[in-house]
Amino acid sequence: MVATLTWQDNQLCLAGQVNFDNAAEVYQQGLQYLQQQVNFPVQVNLAGVEQANTLVLAMLIQWLRACPTLQSLQFVAMPEKMYGILRASNLQHLIA
Repeated sequence: MVATLTWQDNQLCLAGQVNFDNAAEVYQQGLQYLQQQVNFPVQVNLAGVEQANTLVLAMLIQWLRACPTLQSLQFVAMPEKMYGILRASNLQHLIA
């Protein structure tokens, strides 16, 4: 499934598979959503992510860097594999 990014129920919802072919586009789309927001924190729902990998993690961190504070984004329904990548990378304090 191709990656999709939608705004639903006051959440930015990421679904599908982020890969090297679509990561830049998904990142830019998410950045546009975030730049339009005035009320933070914004919830990013990851329930629909088909494959948690370092590419997705890098994109989430870049979104965080574009926000006013590290608390500007709240990640919900993060896949368990993503937590493993965070711990292995010693980045759990940024996202988890």
